This record gives sequence, C-alpha cells and structure tokens, in this order.
Amino acid sequence: MDADSHPDNGSRLDAGGPGAGEPEDPPGDPESVARLICLRLLDNAPRTRAQLAAALHRKGVPDDAAQTVLNRFSDVGLIDDQAFAEAWVSSRHSGRGLASRALRQELSRRGVDQQTAADAAAGLDADTERQTARTLVRRRKQRLTGLAPDVAVRRLVGMLARKGYPPGLAYAVVQEELSGATDVPPPDLDV
Repeated sequence: MDADSHPDNGSRLDAGGPGAGEPEDPPGDPESVARLICLRLLDNAPRTRAQLAAALHRKGVPDDAAQTVLNRFSDVGLIDDQAFAEAWVSSRHSGRGLASRALRQELSRRGVDQQTAADAAAGLDADTERQTARTLVRRRKQRLTGLAPDVAVRRLVGMLARKGYPPGLAYAVVQEELSGATDVPPPDLDV
C-alpha cells in the first residue's frame, strides 16, 4: 500500500470506485446536503450565518432548503452571529491590536449586521483602545530608531490608522510616546 492510498493520510482519492474516498457532496435531499455542508464548515471554524448562506449558494443548494437548515442551526445555537462577533472582537483586538472601527468593518465583510458588529465592538472603551494604541507604538518605535522624527511620527500614525484608530488619537498617542510622556493623562475634552 503506497502513501497516497493509505486511509489515514487525509487525502481524497479521485478513482471514483468503492472505497475511493468520500464524495464532495453526497447525493440526497437538499436539506441533508445543506446540513452536511454547514457541519463541515463549522467543524473547521466558527462562521456567520451569511458565510454559511454564501457557501450553500455556491454549492447549488436551493434557497428554501438553505434557509430551513440555517434557521434550525440558529435555533439550536450552532450559528450565533452575536457570539461570533464578540469572539472576533476579543481575538482581533488582543491579537492584532485592531481598533473598534476596523473590527466593525471586518465583521461587516463577514456578513455580520451593523448593529451586532457595533454591539460587539462597544465592549472596547476609549481607555482600552488608547492603551492598546500605546502598546503598539511602543513595540514599533523600537524598530524606527535612527529615522528622522517626522518620518517616525508619520510611520507610527500610519500604522495606527491602518488598524482603525482615529487620526486624533493616533497622533496624540504617538506624540506622547515619542516625547516620553507616557503617564500624562489625556486632556479632558468635556468642557
């Protein structure tokens, strides 16, 4: 038995005969096919309802069967856009330092409605975002030694802007960090 035909190697064989591997989408009623597709996708990673609906559409599952399965999966908690959004915000903010604006955009691209995305991103308060921006600047500024100050400012502000931080906050944090005034509280703007 060669390595390509070993049943435990995870590969699919294209021979088409008995024991040649599992077909991509087994024949059957559309709801069974939709259920199997959704379960396979959810087994790999959490997905939004919109992502699953798009996958079912690409596979040619009729809309009525797709909606029936998606509704059932939502009812039993296998699809939960709110939980997906909250986990996404937590993961991407702590892992990549993204600000709430960028997180809302990412969630929107994944099919999460605006209100759900806004609710999930609302967990990031201004102080948390400011501290994360400060941490990002501290890490990055070490690699910018030797550059002219205006170049370093431009690069650091640009990095924060790409991560979704508002320009005013980005510039203020960069100025504070480059001047060494890290313990200066932000100005009170509620005058």
